[in-house]
Amino acid sequence: MGVILDTRVLIEAERRESEIQQCADRREEEVFGLSVISVAELLHGVHRADSIKRRLKRTAYVEKVIELFPIYNFDISVARIYAELWSDLSKRGIQVGAHDLIIGSTALSLGFSVATYNERHYERVEGLRIDILSF
Repeated sequence: MGVILDTRVLIEAERRESEIQQCADRREEEVFGLSVISVAELLHGVHRADSIKRRLKRTAYVEKVIELFPIYNFDISVARIYAELWSDLSKRGIQVGAHDLIIGSTALSLGFSVATYNERHYERVEGLRIDILSF
């Protein structure tokens, strides 16, 4: 079993100056990883930093996260799941942000859960297991 870390979990860990690796280490039987979309979101935060000091701090954090965890790409199997979910949710009039839906699709393609603080978005994705981490 594995866990895809949602971007919000990573941002909260940075804000709290928590060691995300320690949380993963407490569950050593599981693989923790990231969707490539989360990497893009974290890098977006680096570029939006309002000072050089904050940019350097964010850059160091993002590079550490990238080194610590495997990154799962948006490949054809994720794209197929994403398209089906997107279509199904749209037919039912349910909105889920594209990035969250890609993260959820990545987790589903791997048989993983998603660790998030944004349960409201992910609970709309049928079959997706949601995991709440504690720091």
